[in-house]
Amino acid sequence: MPVVSIAKKLLWQALQLPESFTRENFDELCFQFGIELDDVTTEREMVRKNTGAEKADASEEEIYKIEIPANRYDLLCVEGLSSALNIFRQVSKCPQYRLLEKPETSNDKLQTIRVDKSVSAIRGVVVGCVLRNITFDDASYNSFIELQEKLHQNICRKRTLVSIGTHDLDTIQGPFLYSAQPPKEIKFAPLDNTTVFDGVQLMEHLDGHLQLRKYLPIIRDSPVYPVITDAKGVVLSLPPIINGNHSKITINTKNVFIEVTAVDRTKALVVLDTIAAAFSQHCATPFAVEPVRVIEADGSINVAPTWDRPHVCESKLSYLNGVCGLSLSADEVTQLLAKMGHGPITQSAAGSDVTLHVTVPPTRSDVLHPCDLAEDLAISYGFNKLPRILPKTVTAGKQLPLNKLSDSIRAEVAQHGYTEILSLILCGREENFGHLNRADDGSAAIISNPIGTEFQIVRTTLLVGLLKTLHSNKAMPLPLKLFEVSDVVFQHPNDVGARNRRMFAALFCDRDTAGFEKIHGLLDRVMLALDVVPELSGAVVPGKHSYKIAPSEDPTFFPGRRADIFVDGKKIGVFGIVHPAVLKNFEIRNPVTAIEMSIEEFV
Repeated sequence: MPVVSIAKKLLWQALQLPESFTRENFDELCFQFGIELDDVTTEREMVRKNTGAEKADASEEEIYKIEIPANRYDLLCVEGLSSALNIFRQVSKCPQYRLLEKPETSNDKLQTIRVDKSVSAIRGVVVGCVLRNITFDDASYNSFIELQEKLHQNICRKRTLVSIGTHDLDTIQGPFLYSAQPPKEIKFAPLDNTTVFDGVQLMEHLDGHLQLRKYLPIIRDSPVYPVITDAKGVVLSLPPIINGNHSKITINTKNVFIEVTAVDRTKALVVLDTIAAAFSQHCATPFAVEPVRVIEADGSINVAPTWDRPHVCESKLSYLNGVCGLSLSADEVTQLLAKMGHGPITQSAAGSDVTLHVTVPPTRSDVLHPCDLAEDLAISYGFNKLPRILPKTVTAGKQLPLNKLSDSIRAEVAQHGYTEILSLILCGREENFGHLNRADDGSAAIISNPIGTEFQIVRTTLLVGLLKTLHSNKAMPLPLKLFEVSDVVFQHPNDVGARNRRMFAALFCDRDTAGFEKIHGLLDRVMLALDVVPELSGAVVPGKHSYKIAPSEDPTFFPGRRADIFVDGKKIGVFGIVHPAVLKNFEIRNPVTAIEMSIEEFV
């Protein structure tokens, strides 16, 4: 989960805490709120850990590292964290987020971004807002930059889904154009640079940039790059890579234009709400922002943020009480949810029950369902104070029978001198079929967008992993005895389209002998441990499984030295000497005997 590092002095000031408030007190506060104080360190110690060297000017001021839940993007900066904790402690009330201008599509006073249809195929979503008359100091300016980076690494998925651009509005002029242009036609000076590059030159220049080069593949191979320009043609940004130097914000910037480009509108709005809500508290009119109008490529018009139409989550009082095991009144639940930043909250009668209509603040993108309100109610009430109630049904936990059987077989085969391996469940189509002399019967589950030829399908046999492991350990002293108990996957007409099957496989490799009798003996030993009796002359032992072997036609194995395994008349596996052509495919020089069989029949 993400970790936020905040200087103790800044944190105590934002939380209005007295000097007598100790680290232990803060640790307890974090626990009550559902976050965790991960570590307390100093800048000097952090530099020493990261580089192994001392930094002369590094500070000895305490830094609190706080672990944040992955879905609470609003807590990724000191502004959002302190606001949430102050509301939770009832030191301050939940802010009322509002818009400075009417969010009407016909409002010409709003800054406007026009989307060209050329960008729809590469990164077609854009939203924005303006922070008017904002006042930065060193701490808030650094926090503003750090929040953008933390969002880029989390919900933005390293800028592949969403990217943020921030600009000094007083240096640019609307309306703005969001379009896609050939790289050679895009020319501007990138952030912190006065040299003008075109798109191709910029990519070459940023190849040596330690932080930005990892984002270049997102658009590098595209014939056109997305770009935002102002009314005079000045380039604001080349999303999702870098902003232009012309509109660079500084600590003295008074009006910040925020643009968020994305491939998904929902995520774009979440990111915009998060950064706008957190830093609007530094504006002349706290918690108020100016919306931006976007004229889409199809001519439709959208305005964001949508704070004039907040999300209202409805829940029955009985549901919230039932989930938490409480019997609170509607007013008590309202007060507790207000501690988590929700409000206003209205009530309506629903027969003998009460329905709560909870207005969710724009900072809480994680609240989607009444169960999220129940979680907030439990946090606000206190998890440690929730009543302990015996469940109405009594159950006893135990290991799944199939897993228990698998462990028993693992122990038995290991005691027989075999070494267990754990191979990858994905493999290449040719490895799974062609390398084993088997025809592709279409039974394998196929990976839709494989990273390479070695990860095209989900394996249908364990033999591939065993033979590849043997190939990688050819230098080891012989004999080599390997086994694996794991799942293979086959296509199946169920709700997910595939099913797992638990298999056991083993191989024996030596220089002078194929070891057919070794694997045959291993089969008999496993069957003995499973209390499966050999089927002799067609005789069947009542109440017990029986097994037999019969000549096989499996092309993976050598003719005349291969046998199918039958249990209660059903074929469950095969063993034999591996065919020389198969060994050649896996570049194995010594003879090998192998066995593979299903173990689900013994559960």
